[in-house]
Amino acid sequence: MNTANLQLEGVLMAMAALCRLMREQGLATGDQIDGVMEEAERALKDDKLRPAAVSAANVEAALFPLRFLREANRRSDDPEHVAFSGIATAVGQARRQPAAADNGQ
Repeated sequence: MNTANLQLEGVLMAMAALCRLMREQGLATGDQIDGVMEEAERALKDDKLRPAAVSAANVEAALFPLRFLREANRRSDDPEHVAFSGIATAVGQARRQPAAADNGQ
């Protein structure tokens, strides 16, 4: 595995822990955290100034951290379901489901 991927894994887990702490300390609700992550995801996805040479796959890769943190936020009340691999798998499955539904229409 690429070392950068391992570093990203660590940073995402740290960010997820900080979001969980914010919830526990009453600094932000789960809905507030999800809302700001959703806004950031939408802004990144709809960036009109992004060079046309950036592929859709690269945009999806850039969106992964936000989607990961949103999923971690949803799972933060269940300590057995906060492992990186479980959250990343859920993000990947969620991304495939809409595409499968679109193909069936």
